[in-house]
Amino acid sequence: MRSTILSWAVPAVAASLLLFSCKKDKSESNNGECSTSMTGLSGSYKLTALQYKLTASSVSVDYLAYREDCEKDDILVLKSDGTWEYNDLGTVCTPSGSEKGTWKVSGNTLTSDGTLNGTIAGYDCKTMVYYVENTLKAGDRMTFTLVKQ
Repeated sequence: MRSTILSWAVPAVAASLLLFSCKKDKSESNNGECSTSMTGLSGSYKLTALQYKLTASSVSVDYLAYREDCEKDDILVLKSDGTWEYNDLGTVCTPSGSEKGTWKVSGNTLTSDGTLNGTIAGYDCKTMVYYVENTLKAGDRMTFTLVKQ
């Protein structure tokens, strides 16, 4: 009896380990939805951090603190058809900061007919970090952190 139980238990445990310990590759599970493509990046974002560095070795300055309160609750909507909307929500600025335009991405480079221009430093399907160099002075860098809503 004991050998019969063991002859079934050992293969069952081995099969369970094989079936339940395998993980899907991240790229398989999201079918490219987390890529830096028009489809992968499309969604609604809120600016959560804005860092400025005068030089690569200088200390970062929190530029979000310098923005008006009415700008801190706005939402940027990137649509997969190549259009974007900047919605002045919550506390509305005077005049309203709402805008519309077009955008595209090529590799890690964002371009638009508005302020969405720069190099994507990271994207994990929830948070996009991109930067713009030489914004105020040659050699500086402004880094934007946007979180999907």
